[in-house]
Amino acid sequence: MKSFDMKHIRNIALVGATGSGKTSLVEQMLFNAKAISRLGKIEDGNTVMDFNQEEIDKGMSMTLAIANLEWKNNKINLIDTPGYADFAGDQLFATKAVETICWVANGAAGFEVSLEQSIEMLSDFDVAKAIIVNRLDNEGADLTKCLDLIRENSELNPVVLYLPIGAESKFEGIVDIVKSKAMIGGKEVAVPASMTEQLEESKLALMEAVAETDDALLENYFEEGELNDQQLIAGLKAAIASNKLLPVFTCSATHNIAVDALLNGICEYLPSPADRNQIPVLEKGEAKVISANPDGELLAYIFKSYSDPNVGDVCYARVYSGIMTSGTDVFIAERDSKDRIGTINFIRGKNRDDASELVAGDIGGLVKLKVGRSLNTITTTSSNLMIPAPPLPTPVFWQTIKAVNQSDEDKIGAALNKLLDEDQLLSLDMNSETSENVLSGIGEQQIGLIKKKLKSRYKIEAELATPSVPYKETIKGFADVSYRHKKQSGGKGQYGEVYFKVRPLERGEGFEFINGIVGGTIPSKFIPAIEKGLNEILAKGIVSGNPIVDLSVEVYFGSYHDVDSSEMAFKIATWQCLKKAFETAGHILLEPVHNVQIIIPNEYMGDVMGDVSTRRGRIMGMEQKGKKQILNAQMPLAELFNYYPALKSLTQGRGKFIQTFSHFERVPGDIAAKVIAAANERE
Repeated sequence: MKSFDMKHIRNIALVGATGSGKTSLVEQMLFNAKAISRLGKIEDGNTVMDFNQEEIDKGMSMTLAIANLEWKNNKINLIDTPGYADFAGDQLFATKAVETICWVANGAAGFEVSLEQSIEMLSDFDVAKAIIVNRLDNEGADLTKCLDLIRENSELNPVVLYLPIGAESKFEGIVDIVKSKAMIGGKEVAVPASMTEQLEESKLALMEAVAETDDALLENYFEEGELNDQQLIAGLKAAIASNKLLPVFTCSATHNIAVDALLNGICEYLPSPADRNQIPVLEKGEAKVISANPDGELLAYIFKSYSDPNVGDVCYARVYSGIMTSGTDVFIAERDSKDRIGTINFIRGKNRDDASELVAGDIGGLVKLKVGRSLNTITTTSSNLMIPAPPLPTPVFWQTIKAVNQSDEDKIGAALNKLLDEDQLLSLDMNSETSENVLSGIGEQQIGLIKKKLKSRYKIEAELATPSVPYKETIKGFADVSYRHKKQSGGKGQYGEVYFKVRPLERGEGFEFINGIVGGTIPSKFIPAIEKGLNEILAKGIVSGNPIVDLSVEVYFGSYHDVDSSEMAFKIATWQCLKKAFETAGHILLEPVHNVQIIIPNEYMGDVMGDVSTRRGRIMGMEQKGKKQILNAQMPLAELFNYYPALKSLTQGRGKFIQTFSHFERVPGDIAAKVIAAANERE
């Protein structure tokens, strides 16, 4: 494939509703452009974009895929993203590679949950936006109803460019409002007489919408009562490029109705990299904007990487400025490390064509980079520039993961690191307190897919489970206690005696050790042993096997023996003395509590508030945001582990939450007793 200049490239991300036909639409576009010779179907498992076995088995996209085609002397790079919420992070990543995101809506399905979530997630991103209403030949399909629901449930104001000719099973083509021309069966035809009045009204509405985006056009519109075709087209393209107008295209991918017209519209109305060439960057941490320049220094961004068992690591990259060529030494700013560009490919699903270079504005695949991975910037070795990563949502679902077979334990870590490079919304953390590897992400399907990939790609059987809660222990009140450790069994014995004043500290203050010994009742050489003994038992806990926190211990008196005293004797005395303090003053179990922002439609407020209460949550306040309510609450982490699927069930998938750690607080007595009993059983 030849290289195209920036003006003749279109980079489009298809985002939005699950089941709206994004993958089928890409397939049809590729076929119409003769980029593929056979039309694949999702039900047959042979589409270009859904090529992973997990996607074929499920019949749905689980990861983004890219493809390219040529249409009327333009190159169109298409990014097909998953609509299902658990994999919607790829929609975020795709925004870094394109000038336009296109929400694909199912014309017969109303305002679907996954479309709503996508609109909420992406509306504020500074890229051009469009809507493609697909499946208008389905029973119940209604363009007007579909767009009215989008307006009612979001802040979007879509403006129609293509009017459908016919409805449901009689949908056969479109009328291009801008050109006042119809297209049926891929050919231009006269506008149906029955649509003349509708076309005039729609064109007037479009003129008004375009005029409102530019003061000069608005003044001309008021003076002349209309915009001429040249003004309308120029104003429309500028308004779309500056994200001031949201155009709507209509089609049916399944029966190839108006797909050619959609390709025409992409080339004619949506912005090229040359139209949106102001690139936000960070230079030594300072935000600035640079102009994309084909002749400038290399600036590129890896928006997605994945591990192909047959090829190795593959990185999808967008070049913003300069030209990328094989064999070039580059710098990966986020990793502060050099790398080298190896093989460059133009990607079409799982198929790759070798490319000699990747020019500014274009998208391609890089094979076997040693350092660069998802969300990494590629620059020349002398550059200080970095592309800012998109804001990522906080985790809402957690699972421990470990190899089923002992023989796989050494392999699972490396395999997981490769899989986590593919999805930056997943993270793996070793909880040192519970000795568990915890996967965190934005949904149970997302984490479950990791288990499947471990088996299919690396032949590793893994098991998932709910994580243990990292409880803490502390003392309830003040204790003044002593313990003498004395052991004599022939030969040298053991002797050490300590007196402690033990008291609780405020939450979060940690541990305080006070050496209050005067007069040498305990020689100074044994004081470090006492402190070390305290630190050891603080790490292990006393009543539940969890660390002890927020504690002050003062050693103020004791005794020793010239021969039998030793560091170990004083450590043992220390352990027993602190245990005695817990018995005397009583103990408390603490649990992590998180701040939770729950975003839900108004109609679910009562049910969600009731459910929060049953989960030992506290409502801290409410606020309105757009058409949603935000419920601010605090909830124990133990209740958050499985809250995500419960909230989805309560709100028909329309609820979501954001969480951050807040503090530790006391566990209720009945729950604490169960935790302690379970710990004793494990021992």
